[in-house]
Formats: sequence, structure tokens, C-alpha cells
Amino acid sequence: MGSSNRKRLNAMADKEEIRDVLMRYGRGVDRLDEELIKSCYHDDSIDDHGHWKGNGHDFAHFIVGSLRERSHHTTHAIANVLIEIHPSDPDKARSEAYSLAYLRRHDDSGTEWLDFFSGRYVDNFERRAGVWKISRRVVVHDWSFSNSLSQNSFPLSMDNFVQGNRDKSDLIYSW
Repeated sequence: MGSSNRKRLNAMADKEEIRDVLMRYGRGVDRLDEELIKSCYHDDSIDDHGHWKGNGHDFAHFIVGSLRERSHHTTHAIANVLIEIHPSDPDKARSEAYSLAYLRRHDDSGTEWLDFFSGRYVDNFERRAGVWKISRRVVVHDWSFSNSLSQNSFPLSMDNFVQGNRDKSDLIYSW
């Protein structure tokens, strides 16, 4: 295999490892799995989530507690992932990934709300000791809305579905 083909294969493998970090992050947030979220960030990483700025590991602790307190369901869909390996340093990359976040919550009056956030994760990644992780994340807000929900807002009965859980009792954690 020629060196140009080897370089392309390495870049594809690197991008897949980075994509895996992004997907693990989404699972970690929705399952309130602090350790999984932390595994996506380098120890000295910086995260700018707009309402929260600081170390990525500290963010993991913050967001799990915050979501546990203020929402009873979340879904993060990560899409349109574009990853670019640095042209002169193959241990650095950047990515842009669309983040579509749905949060279901009750306010103090008992009204149920659906919050929707559309934005992008603009991440710097570094490979250290052979492992790709986020070194810097900035969340870019594109648009968002909140709507109140009625109790019967979904026409199907949920009785026949396996219910998702926001902890390690969720089906995804069982093998």
C-alpha cells in the first residue's frame, strides 16, 4: 500500500475515533453518565456552553446535576459532523457537529414544557497518548424555542415500549 493510501486510511480511522467521542458525549448527557462525559474531555480541556464556562470534567459534573434537577427527559441528536485533521499536525483536529437537544421539564406551577435547542459543537480535538479527546469546546447557539405540552400530547400508548432510563439501568448498558 502506498504512503498516500496509508495516510488516507489513517485519517479515516482518526475521524471515526473522533466521531465516536461525539456520540459517547451525547449518550453520556442523556443517560446522566458523568464518567462517560468526562471520558470525552482531556483533563485540562475548556468547555464554553454559554451558560457555563470552565474545565470539561467540571462541566460533566455540572450538567449531570443540572439536568437531573431541571428536566425529566433529554435527547441529544448529533448530526452533520464535519471533522478536519490539521494539515500539518496529525494529532490535532477540529470538528463542527450540529446539536439538536430536546429537554422535557416541569416548571414550578406544574406545567410541562418541551425545550428545543439547535446549535453546534465547535470542538478542537487532540490525540494524546494515542487517544482522541476534546481539548476545547464552544457551543454555538443557532436557534431555540419552548412550548408548553398537554398531558395527552402524543397519540400512541407508551405501555408497549421499553422505557428509557437516565442512569445505568437503561437498556444500552446491559449486554
